[in-house]
Amino acid sequence: MSFIGELKRRNVIRVAILYFVSSWLLLQLTDVLSSLLPVPDWTGSLVFLLLLVGLAPALIFAWVYEMTPEGIKREKDVDRSRSITPDTGRKINTVITVLLVLAIFGMVADRLIPENTVTETVVEQVSGSGDDVDAASIAVLPFADMSEGGDQQYFTDGLTEELLNMLVRVDGLSVASRTSAFAYRGSSLGIPEIATELGVAHVLEGSVRKSGERIRITAQLIAADSDRHLWSENFDRNLDDIFAIQDEIGTAIVNALKEELGILEEISIDVDASTSNMGAYELYLEARELFIRRERIDESIRLFREAIALDPEFARAWEGLAAAESVGDDWLFGDGIQHLPLALEAANKALELNPDLSMPYAVLAFGEGRINGNIIGTVEYLDLAIEKDPKNSSAFLWRGIRMNALGFFDDAKDDFGTCLAMDPGYLNCKHHLAASYLYTGDEQRALEIYEPTLDANFHSMSEAFVPVYAANGERTVALLLADIKFNLSAAPVADWIEAIERPGDDHTAGLERWRLWEKSNSANASMDNIPIVYLAFGAYDEFANSAWADLYVWHPDAAGFRSTALFTDYVRRTGMLAYWQARGFPDFCRPVGDDEFSCDDPF
Repeated sequence: MSFIGELKRRNVIRVAILYFVSSWLLLQLTDVLSSLLPVPDWTGSLVFLLLLVGLAPALIFAWVYEMTPEGIKREKDVDRSRSITPDTGRKINTVITVLLVLAIFGMVADRLIPENTVTETVVEQVSGSGDDVDAASIAVLPFADMSEGGDQQYFTDGLTEELLNMLVRVDGLSVASRTSAFAYRGSSLGIPEIATELGVAHVLEGSVRKSGERIRITAQLIAADSDRHLWSENFDRNLDDIFAIQDEIGTAIVNALKEELGILEEISIDVDASTSNMGAYELYLEARELFIRRERIDESIRLFREAIALDPEFARAWEGLAAAESVGDDWLFGDGIQHLPLALEAANKALELNPDLSMPYAVLAFGEGRINGNIIGTVEYLDLAIEKDPKNSSAFLWRGIRMNALGFFDDAKDDFGTCLAMDPGYLNCKHHLAASYLYTGDEQRALEIYEPTLDANFHSMSEAFVPVYAANGERTVALLLADIKFNLSAAPVADWIEAIERPGDDHTAGLERWRLWEKSNSANASMDNIPIVYLAFGAYDEFANSAWADLYVWHPDAAGFRSTALFTDYVRRTGMLAYWQARGFPDFCRPVGDDEFSCDDPF
């Protein structure tokens, strides 16, 4: 008998097939369990290695030994006339068939059967709400960090946002904003409930496991109405393939949606890597996450600079540095560094490397306004930033703030509304929108917009509402807001509240206490940083010379200031009058002669 024939007779070939099929199933089971249990990243590799090592002994065993009615015997000791190897072979065939059926069933189930999310929350569907959901819409939920140390969330969040930004650029696809989607991190809600609240028809979720120079990304695209998986896949790569992985995932998602909806054109996503240095890219992701969350801005700046040191041609790192430095004078007040000039330097470098970026133009707008007093140039830069990226919600926010300061409240409301339409969770846009209503006398609407944000402990522009609560007799709320705004830094906020409550009294002593506090204060907040405090004390000179007076110049508490010559000088000096003369006056202001003007209160 030939060697091949002998292999068949002794069932060695059948054992080999059985070994490969059962090994494949075991590896799939290991893959699933590894994503659920806190096991080391190398668990799958260890199982594969053990199975590979076990192959030779299994085949040798099948060659040397034979199953008999009396048990396992050496093949040479078995009388061939009494051998039952054909029966054993048929049994092995049956086992192989069963395992293959299980394998096929597992693959089909993974593709077609939805995973039911167990939740204690029962959400009542709003009647008819499904009709308002765009079928070509998606939310990208924050991917889970499955790394062994659980210390790669910044990297995971960065990759999630990269995928989101790719999908945003697909024509015909509506994508929920990062802020809105990331608010569901750790939520107990199921996918259908989250999708209903976000107003999307599809959800992308997944996980990232990073270990050394290897990365595994698991992504799943889910139809929200049925909780059905449309597509899922694991990507195991070296880190230097990260941009290729993003290409693959983005393209696969869009094509899966195309098959589901039949309305999106075939598209291949092309990620703008911007750098070939993975060390620089990782630093960039970490720095960007800190900036987005407005946490440790100083550390964000340091990391952006480290990324740039590794790759000086990394345009997006320069862009990120420009954005972080642009808020440094506000968030890092008192650190002795002039951040705005550094922001402008970084913005110009970013545009030199890539003139199609959006955010650097928005940063340059700061320079035009704060340094050059050129408000026309400020608005032009913000217009250009929005032209480069019509989905740059921050640019809409900043232009809206500028329109507020100039007295064009309807334009400001439009910009804030656009910002919130793209990014409903952008609390800064909500606060400045609330300020727009406050400055035009609609206090009730302003509070309706402002107060729901307090649950998030978000206090941007909350100082603008301190006088509102104080005047309405809600002294405790006013004191609390003032304390939080000044970082609970022992500021004499009670003196400020009393000055608001009793404007006719002499508050000289209270003002002096504020000035003494300011001289010794090292916190991020000061009277110069939040000059609305000056208004209650009638310290209009100091208010007019504050860098941030434009945020409050139309505040109801600034009515006294607007009735003085200081206001006229302020409008001229800051470039507001030049803008009005070039672009038109707000409804409540008008030109008087060739170079004069007059304004009523906007409310």
